[in-house]
Amino acid sequence: MPDLSGKIAIVTGCASGIGAATVRRLRADGAEVLGTDINAEKGAALCEETGATFAVQDVADTATWPQIVAQAVERWGRLDILVNNAGTVSSLSIEDVTDAAWDRIYDINIKGTMAGCRAAIAAMKDNPGGSSGAIVNIASTSAIAALPTDVAYCSSKGAVRVLSKSIAVHCAQKGYNIRCNTVIPGATDTDILAQAENLMPGLKAAVAQTSPLKRLADPAETAAAIAFLASDECPYMTGAEMLVDGAMMAVHPGF
Repeated sequence: MPDLSGKIAIVTGCASGIGAATVRRLRADGAEVLGTDINAEKGAALCEETGATFAVQDVADTATWPQIVAQAVERWGRLDILVNNAGTVSSLSIEDVTDAAWDRIYDINIKGTMAGCRAAIAAMKDNPGGSSGAIVNIASTSAIAALPTDVAYCSSKGAVRVLSKSIAVHCAQKGYNIRCNTVIPGATDTDILAQAENLMPGLKAAVAQTSPLKRLADPAETAAAIAFLASDECPYMTGAEMLVDGAMMAVHPGF
């Protein structure tokens, strides 16, 4: 297990799914964690369970980001890790998507991620002793193989991939000791999928079949990858993508 003892982390979208699993994993690995979510009740409960600190945040409100980062720095003295996990879907094709739906998806999935990275870098580059910073942005296999049924989600997650690479190169060229990588989860057993199952019974089983492993990922499996990228175990790994998809993207579509 990565040793994150003494590390200070922010995890967005902490109330459920991959975000909740990431808070649990980072806490188990020794990090202090500030978890944020728009769902105050579930987010606060998760943080109380794990010993993390909770703050209400809509990541799309970019004005909140300097305040969230400042809260972590004021409490613990620095920021080592940012996990941009918060995201949303619309389930609208190019013919159905409205301007409002498009803007909301982009405000959360890419603008919120960008603003988090911007605020985190401002703090991380001033870490005492020049200690390292690690940003982990969460994309999706839909950023590689797009779904026709959610044009805004797929394109926004594609933007997250390239945003991470741009940030990684920028920080390297500036001489900042800050890495930025992307985790790309496949079909994962989250609350969003459970809600969709209620509307479309049998969906979870069908989605599970898209992976050669013929099952959904447990959020903890993605959290393990996030913890590795957040740790000091991979100091030369930046601008990279880590697939946690059960070989979904590796299989030829004809098989």
